Amino acid sequence: MVKLKQAIVVEGKYDKNTLSQLVDTAIFTTDGFGGMNDKTFLSFLRSVAQARGLIVLTDSDGAGFVIRNRLKSALPKQGVLHAYIPDIYGKEKRKTAPGKEGKLGVEGMDGAVLLQALEQAGATFEDGSAPSPKEPLTKLDLYELGLSGHSDSKEKRLQLLKKLNFPEHMSANALLEALNILYGREEFLSYYEETL
Repeated sequence: MVKLKQAIVVEGKYDKNTLSQLVDTAIFTTDGFGGMNDKTFLSFLRSVAQARGLIVLTDSDGAGFVIRNRLKSALPKQGVLHAYIPDIYGKEKRKTAPGKEGKLGVEGMDGAVLLQALEQAGATFEDGSAPSPKEPLTKLDLYELGLSGHSDSKEKRLQLLKKLNFPEHMSANALLEALNILYGREEFLSYYEETL
């Protein structure tokens, strides 16, 4: 597994699962066209692009290019890279028939092909030995702040998500991942004490 500096956005959970076995980075899903009309989700992706960099990796079929083009128009050029997979015809293992255009999507690509696509896009590969510049938040931090593991945690998380302009359906784990991309532990704890 290789570590990437940038986060990645893909179309769906099966794409995310395939990439999660290859790269160590935050991976977000548009849930097909679902995320394209979600202003909060797009705002969140813009924040990720500014803080860490973002790689857009969609399928090579028509639908994948529609999603990519919508992301291109919604995200800043700076901080966003575009990775492209080749047109390879076939059927993903989990499916009974090929897709509409008969092409493999991100989930059906060989790992080496995906890594090459990321490299060609300009992804920054890290060796993983360098210490993180910011101390990360932990699940214990979220628990101690009442954002997980308590009867009112969901309401507190929703309040925080609205304040941060993050998507409202983020789980505690997704929130933790997002906070660690955009903030260091001390920075977030300080922000949390001041604003909530």
